[in-house]
Formats: sequence, C-alpha cells, structure tokens
Amino acid sequence: MYDVAILGGGPSGLAAGVYAARSNLEVVIVERGLPGGQMQNTLEVENYPGFVEIIGPELSEKMHQHAMHFGVEWKQAEVKQLDMDGDVKTVYLSSGETIESRTIIIATGAQPRYLHVPGEKELSGRGVSYCATCDGAFFRNKKLAVIGGGDSAAEESVFLTKFASSVTIIHRRDEMRAQPILQDRAFKNEKIDFIWDSEVLEILGDAQVTGLRLRNRKTDDESTFDCDGVFIYVGFLPNSGYLDGSSLLDSEGYVMTDRDLATEIPGIFAAGDVRDTNLRQIITATSDGAVSAMSAYHYIEAHS
Repeated sequence: MYDVAILGGGPSGLAAGVYAARSNLEVVIVERGLPGGQMQNTLEVENYPGFVEIIGPELSEKMHQHAMHFGVEWKQAEVKQLDMDGDVKTVYLSSGETIESRTIIIATGAQPRYLHVPGEKELSGRGVSYCATCDGAFFRNKKLAVIGGGDSAAEESVFLTKFASSVTIIHRRDEMRAQPILQDRAFKNEKIDFIWDSEVLEILGDAQVTGLRLRNRKTDDESTFDCDGVFIYVGFLPNSGYLDGSSLLDSEGYVMTDRDLATEIPGIFAAGDVRDTNLRQIITATSDGAVSAMSAYHYIEAHS
C-alpha cells in the first residue's frame, strides 16, 4: 500500500516524487520509458534555472537520482487501467502487477502531433523541433519554417523572429485558424512570410535539416523550400488513453483540475502536460509536480 502513486516519470512526476517523499509519504513512480520523459529527447536545455546549459538526459538523471535519494520507488511499466473508486485506488500495469495507493497523481504528459513524413524522426533535434521556447535561440540568423496555422504556429513564429533571419509559416489551408490578434501580429511582422495551401511531404537533410519538399493541395504541384530548421505546430496529444471514457477528461483528452491540481474524483490529482496548460516547459511541469504532491499530502492528512 502506497500513499502516493505517481503515473509518469517526467519532470512533473519526478518533482512530485521529491515533494511527496520529503513529506514522509510512501511513494512509487510508474514510468513506461526512461526517467525524464521528453527531456530525454532534448539535446540542450538552457532555460532551466541553475543550469546555464545541460543536456536533457543529464538533467533527467539528476532529477531521477534526486527522487531516489528520498526513497521513492521506481517501477518500469505502462499504465493500462485505473480503479479510482473508494479510499484505496488501484493501478493496473502492463506487467500484470497491480498497485494500491491512497492517492494518485496523473503525470503521463503529452506528446506533439507528428507529421509522420520521411525525415521527421531522423532529424528530430537536428533542425526539427516542436518547441520554439526551448530551441529558438539555437537558430540565430537562420532561415526557419513553421508548420501549422493555429495559435501556437502564429505565436511561436513571432517569437522565433527574435532569433531567425526569416520565418515562413506553411499552412495546409488558405487562411490561419489562430486568434485574430495573433494573426495580426504575424502578418505585421516583416520577418514572417507565408506559404498557403501546402503540406509537407518530406523533411530534407542528412546530419541537419536543409529544406522541405512541399505539395500544393489545390494544384498538386510539388516544390522544394530551403531552410535551416522546421518547427512543427499541428497540435498535442495528451498521454491519457488509459483514461478513455472517464469524466476526468475534456473533449481533447486532457485531465481537468482545479487550482490545487485536484480532479473531480477525491484523491486523484494531475500535473504537467497531461493537463491543458498554457506553457509546456520543464519548469512549469516541476511546479505542477510540487503543487500536486502537497495537495495529495493535505488530502491524506485530512482523511487519516
């Protein structure tokens, strides 16, 4: 029997583990992959306080060791199903094992929607990015492409002009779906150009991105666009499939919480990118982890 079962071992889950264990609670973290989650896929991190520059896998290991130092138990498995009724919650794992816990913190994160085109996976971290805030500074005076037409594509394109020599928004429709104020900022920015009615067929390059192969959806003509990097903003997918059909999820599959990161089910909390959050960064994920852990602690205290 655990006090807190944390589902996900990314920055939010690891931070929750530290705070919960330091509160003298029995804690287990369940993670299907390596410690750190998407931090493992980040080559350089330079916006996490205390580290001018650190590679993602190293920061992941430091956070993991920090949690283990306080006695957090680690289980390598995928969460298949939850039984959230009653005072004791049950977590069913892919290994066939079950975990019983007084509280659960859902911290399984989200992943970017991929284009699923040749070159995308191979050049990830070598010019292909899904986070302008994370990687924009690495593209000073470079020519960039942004794929998408929603709020993120418009907003992050403007952000990228702080570094890039030019930014071209490539959208599969003939108009953007972003909020009018965000569109207006993009249209007025002299560094931003647009390619309409076009989709990416392939991301070109060997060791680094060198360009894109495009297809015009109206004329079916193909063309090549030269660039040094591509930022993809076609949405996110929360890792919440094991909660399908649950009242905890909104229409997009994100877990809904209150200001204390509690869900509508007593004893169930959520942290990090599995929530619908405005900023998907390591620092905001760790903040969520701390808040959710202390909320779980207060819940346990109140029900002891």
